[in-house]
Amino acid sequence: PEASVKSMYGGWFHSGDAGYINTAGHLVFMDRLVDLGELANGAKYSPIYLESSLRFSPFVKDAMVVGGKETDFLAVLVNISFDNVAKWAENNRIVYTTYADLSQKQAVIELIKAEVERLNKALPEAIRLRKFCVLHKEFDPDEAEMTRTHKLKRGVTAGVYGDLTNAIFENKDGLYLKTEVKYRDGSRGMTEAFVKINQAD
Repeated sequence: PEASVKSMYGGWFHSGDAGYINTAGHLVFMDRLVDLGELANGAKYSPIYLESSLRFSPFVKDAMVVGGKETDFLAVLVNISFDNVAKWAENNRIVYTTYADLSQKQAVIELIKAEVERLNKALPEAIRLRKFCVLHKEFDPDEAEMTRTHKLKRGVTAGVYGDLTNAIFENKDGLYLKTEVKYRDGSRGMTEAFVKINQAD
């Protein structure tokens, strides 16, 4: 009863949920208010809503939105769905050697750009994804970047890709990344690539 009283004021029940009215006049639910991020201009956004919306694409396996109170816009780090993108590449006669090589092909970047811009069209102007990077490796539970149920460990992953995130907001065109990976058999190796920072509309 006490919580109900606190939620009822001004003649309205305040659910604690966040959303927006889209161009078709529909109310779109985003997230709980307490889980929203905020940009320097005061615009509120839901990382989980944006990330899950991108994962509807058959070409996107995972995504992590970056940005916050110190930035004026949002960007996103994307893992491609390797099987689907590899099949698409073969159908389009795009030659590649590894996941890292495929991820940085300009045709693949354009493919992911189209998916980011598809999402942007459904978003309010203030929270559109202005830049994106296609990562050279997947987020990895073995590296503690994800849980075993494939939920992002945002704090860990933000630390791993902190230099790349800084490069995005410093308006660089990319960053050379050399990352240690752990294989299922327990062995370790390195994967490296120049990860491009790309503009979206």
